[in-house]
Amino acid sequence: MVLINEGEFIMGTNTPHFIADGEGPERTVFISKFYLDKYEVSNYDFSIFINATGYITEAEKFGVSFVLENNLDEKIKLDIKKAVADATWWLPVENATWRQPEGLGSHIYNRSNHPVIHISWNDANSFCKWAGKRLPTEAEWEYACRGGMDRKLYPWGNEFNQNNIFHANIWQGEFPYINTGEDGYVTTAPVNVFAPNAYGIYNIVGNVWEWTSDWWHTQHDSSYQKNPKGPDSGTDRVKKGGSFACTEGYCFRYRCAARSQNTPDSSATNLGFRCASSYYRNEL
Repeated sequence: MVLINEGEFIMGTNTPHFIADGEGPERTVFISKFYLDKYEVSNYDFSIFINATGYITEAEKFGVSFVLENNLDEKIKLDIKKAVADATWWLPVENATWRQPEGLGSHIYNRSNHPVIHISWNDANSFCKWAGKRLPTEAEWEYACRGGMDRKLYPWGNEFNQNNIFHANIWQGEFPYINTGEDGYVTTAPVNVFAPNAYGIYNIVGNVWEWTSDWWHTQHDSSYQKNPKGPDSGTDRVKKGGSFACTEGYCFRYRCAARSQNTPDSSATNLGFRCASSYYRNEL
C-alpha cells in the first residue's frame, strides 16, 4: 500500500462527458490521509483469500457472469441465446468466474498477476474485510487517481498518449468488434504494467473497473466537503476507472472524474477492485 497524504482537491468536473452519470459539478473536498493498494487485487492475491477462507464468489453461486463477445471462443458463443438488450456484445456465460474468466475451458494459469475479475461488490468487500482493509470511498479513489494534479482528465495529464506512450489499457480499434491491442493487451493487463501516477498507483484507470464503498447517486452538493462517503443507502454501488473495454467513442469513462454503477451482486469480465485502509499495519 502507499500513503496518500491529507489534502484538498477539486472533485468532479464542470465539463461532464456523461451528464446523467453525475460527473459534476466541481466541488472542493478535503481527504484525510489514508492508504491505498498500489495495484489492483490480482488473481494470485485472491487465490490466497479463497484458500484461506473457502469463500465462494457470487458469479460461482449464480453460475453465470458477463463476458465480452469479442473475448469468447466460438463454441461457447453458439450455446448462448441471450444478450444484454442495449449492449448485445455483453453475453451471459455459464461458469464464467474468476477461475475461468471466459467460461469452461479457460483458466488463469498465465494470469496470476492480472487483476481478478468477475468480482461483485460483495465479493470485493469480503476480501477487504479479510485482509483487514476496506474499499476506498469514491472521493478517496478520485483523490488518489488525480495524483496531486488539478482538473486533469487522466492521472498523468490531459493527453491520453502523452509523449506517444500508452499509459493505460483500454480498447483500440472498432468497438465492440476489433481490439487491435496497440497498448499490448486485448483483455486485462498485469497489475504492475504502465507507469504509476505521482502517488505510485498503477492502473487506476483502464484495465478493470474498480469498486468503491459509495452508494450510487447523481445529485452532488457543490459546497465544501470533508471525507464524503455518499448516501447511507441505495440500490447500486459506484465503480470508477473504466476498463480495457472502454474507448473515447463508446465508454469514455477512464477519466478520473468519470463514474458508473452496478448492483452489488453484479460481476463481469472487466470488474475488479483494490483496497484502502485508514491505517497501515505498522500503525496499528
